[in-house]
Amino acid sequence: QANPYFARMASSPNASMLEDALAQNASFFTLSEMGGNDVLSFATSGGLGVDQTGNFDPTTYGSNDITDPMVFAGTLDAVVNALTANGAKGAITTVPYVTNLPYFTTVSYNPVPLDAGTAALLNGGYAQYNGGLLQAEGAGLISAEERAARTVVFAEGNNAVVIEDEDLTDLSGLGLPNYRQTTSEDLVVLPSASFIGTVVNNDPLLINGLSVPLSDQWVLTATETQSVIVATDSYNLTIESIATSKGLAFVDLKAILEQASSTGIVFDDFTMDTSLVFGGLVSLDGVHLTARGYAFMANSFLEAIDATYGSNFHEAGQVAKAADYVVSYPAVL
Repeated sequence: QANPYFARMASSPNASMLEDALAQNASFFTLSEMGGNDVLSFATSGGLGVDQTGNFDPTTYGSNDITDPMVFAGTLDAVVNALTANGAKGAITTVPYVTNLPYFTTVSYNPVPLDAGTAALLNGGYAQYNGGLLQAEGAGLISAEERAARTVVFAEGNNAVVIEDEDLTDLSGLGLPNYRQTTSEDLVVLPSASFIGTVVNNDPLLINGLSVPLSDQWVLTATETQSVIVATDSYNLTIESIATSKGLAFVDLKAILEQASSTGIVFDDFTMDTSLVFGGLVSLDGVHLTARGYAFMANSFLEAIDATYGSNFHEAGQVAKAADYVVSYPAVL
């Protein structure tokens, strides 16, 4: 019921994935990125969910929440114990930092070019808000640093967008909203590319991201990103510990994605990175891999299996070839 894709092949309407997997009595299994969705939906929603760290009751979680690391650890431990109960071997992966994906790195924090006249017009619209911040600072309600961070100023050239930030000090008693402009630490999500700069109700003075601040769903703030990172690091400690204790092949997908997002990774005659469209690794949704990206991932599994269990997939050349997995780009218009 929770996963319509699994429902297409489940043995019964009430079957669980683990139950159906165990029914195969397999001698080998793979667990790929368990824990990924426990942070991904929070991140892609721009942090709309709740970091449930400290809440050990997953029945109370929302669909965009971050799973408590202890809940994750207990679940993963139970899954691996069940899969290995009859002596099966297997491979397991770490969870990458999802924030390295192009879903979060394609749209710049300052994507809006303005001329001097438009910048001045927008500054006039925020003059009262900026003045209120000075009053709040004078009353000791916020620090000078927070006042500066919240002050909205536009200039000729590329400009940061205005957002609502729930983590700012609540100044609603003064009639002031929680507005600020994005910084390089904020991650503006990919769908915002078609939303920023659009007008509201055909009113040219109401522009999303400028005169109309972006709501939480469009930006993962630095605070929200940190929640994702901390949870991911905790999940990975559990994953590596279980891999070691059970003697499982261990695939460090986190390290692979970090390399791809910095220097790129070489796959046969191709170098792939995490840039959208032309990077070759990640598909156009900015999250999932391309066919070639998944082929590289499969080879990483085989390499780990060779190292752990003494097989010879790589030595025998029984691995995926990059050229067999074509990445097609849209035609240039």
